[in-house]
Amino acid sequence: MTPETIEWIEKAEGDWASLQREVRARKNPNHDAACFHAQQCAEKYLKARLQEANLAFQKTHNLLDLLALVLAVESGWNVLQSDLALLNRYSVDYRYPGKSATKADAKAALVHCRAVRKTVRQSFGLPI
Repeated sequence: MTPETIEWIEKAEGDWASLQREVRARKNPNHDAACFHAQQCAEKYLKARLQEANLAFQKTHNLLDLLALVLAVESGWNVLQSDLALLNRYSVDYRYPGKSATKADAKAALVHCRAVRKTVRQSFGLPI
């Protein structure tokens, strides 16, 4: 793996750890942050795969746009479309006043992020 790919993976794992902490928190859980970190984890894992394939990508938070690029090298990842569609909305939905994530939202974000993480890590031969 390239050093840049490794850095994307490390950043994704940081978001994964933050997501898990917030979902497990008993005191003062931040469900908004859990959802955001789930989206960020998926985004960074997709960018890691693009980086490793040396495929250019724009600065975007749109997971479905990133998936469309990744499909050129990982055609089987089309199965992640529904997971990524759900996670996609978490990039901004709960970052500003007007909407707040629930515990159920945070748990769903974890489930969908886990599916994306597992697929990407398997493709890199990394432990799940």
